[in-house]
Amino acid sequence: MTFDRRTFLSAAGCVLTAAALPSTAAAQGVISLPDDLVANDYATVTAVATAQPVVAMTFDDGPHPSLTPQLLDMLATRNIKATFYLIGSRVAQYPAIARRIAAEGHEIGNHSWSHPFLNRRSDLSVIREIDATTEAIFDITGRPPVTFRPPYGAFTNSQRRMLHEHRRLPTILWSVDPQDWRRPGSGVIASRILSHSRPGAIILTHDIHSGTIAAMPAALDGLTGRGLRFVTVSQMLGWPLWQSRQFRRVAAS
Repeated sequence: MTFDRRTFLSAAGCVLTAAALPSTAAAQGVISLPDDLVANDYATVTAVATAQPVVAMTFDDGPHPSLTPQLLDMLATRNIKATFYLIGSRVAQYPAIARRIAAEGHEIGNHSWSHPFLNRRSDLSVIREIDATTEAIFDITGRPPVTFRPPYGAFTNSQRRMLHEHRRLPTILWSVDPQDWRRPGSGVIASRILSHSRPGAIILTHDIHSGTIAAMPAALDGLTGRGLRFVTVSQMLGWPLWQSRQFRRVAAS
């Protein structure tokens, strides 16, 4: 490791499975997929090729002090596990909610410390943003995130490869974007999720918008009604359940 004073090592190694990239062009907007995606890039995942009827619900930008607990209640009622890409500064602000997310069996991913446009940052600045968030999550939950999602999807191909090389973190993007950040209304959000989700899909949403939370009962129950099951990103990749893995903090060499 070359960038920072600390890193985290897993007691059990794991290999990233091949990802199937969607063939459709990236949606244009404030939040969009990078335009340099290529097939067989093991540092980047947008969806997973699988015959299993599974999808991964992901929620970005939390924790939110009132909306995230409401969402957690909905997920608990349905026994659904999701992946939360948390902002490090908000983890530090709302540690009890981050702790609850982990305690209830959901996975926590790294979404940077301050939610900047990382494609405008140096590699060292990127690593500092990500390491600070990893440390905050580790301090609160006892385990570090094992995947990363860039704010706005703004992360270059070279940055994704750099992060995978130096921190072994794959960049998790998405194959379904209901554009809930545009606040189109809960009915539209639910309809877009239901229309575009297929086995292996990674669904992008944000638990900081009330419309997204209001859309979840229809979206979750609709997907379940189609025979789809919900798994975390780690499970989608064929990795061990995040809560079952043992991590230790070691000094970087």
